[in-house]
Amino acid sequence: MSRIQEVFQNKKAFIAFVTCGDPDLTTTAQIVREMAASGADLIELGIPFSDPVAEGAVIQAANARALAGGVTTDQIFDMVRSLRNDVSIPLVFMTYANIVFSYGTERFLLHAADAGIDGLILPDVPFEEKADFAPACRAHGLDFISLIAPTSRERIAMIAREAEGFVYCVSSMGVTGVRGQITTNVGEMIRQVREANPRIPCAVGFGISTPEQAREMAKIADGVIVGSAIVRLVEQHEKDAAAFVGSYVREMKQAMLE
Repeated sequence: MSRIQEVFQNKKAFIAFVTCGDPDLTTTAQIVREMAASGADLIELGIPFSDPVAEGAVIQAANARALAGGVTTDQIFDMVRSLRNDVSIPLVFMTYANIVFSYGTERFLLHAADAGIDGLILPDVPFEEKADFAPACRAHGLDFISLIAPTSRERIAMIAREAEGFVYCVSSMGVTGVRGQITTNVGEMIRQVREANPRIPCAVGFGISTPEQAREMAKIADGVIVGSAIVRLVEQHEKDAAAFVGSYVREMKQAMLE
């Protein structure tokens, strides 16, 4: 069992996302530490990309701000190494295939593993192309985390059988972003995953922002993923964001325990 899978043992996992370098890496590190201290069980670190196709307006804007600030992948690796002095929960990179390819896949994964990263999420890599990354991730001790969407249908079982770490269940059609309500039949997606692979945890993301949504999703899923709502707080509070994000994480985690 990987460190990521251990997060889901006998509890519901709260998974938080932050865009690295928005507004700067010093603030990102403060936010990560605050989220870990406030109850986050796993943190997704977004490596900025110029064309983040899975992201809505909030995270797209964060990517643009981070890139305009000059953040680099090497600087992000250094930040993770520093975080590992006192942050023990699993950390995963969420980025796009071009970032990994342009850095050099083997080199990227070697540096990621050396820095203390536990997994990799590439939302623009379909299941049929995961062979470009999954074996190399495995060789470096990283989980290559698969996504399923409402449109996956007959592919859900196939994806679930080969899944590592956890299955990222996309709750809504379209891109990331805060939504007033989740209308997709998430429960049916999760049922199909568990039928195909009872050992793999399911975490739900895309659109979850309120304690009420987190509470409802925690009833049917093994974990809840929140990104845009956190990134919006960072946009609002900039270098002072860590305390506000920590308070939000505590509120969301508490709702999942109720």
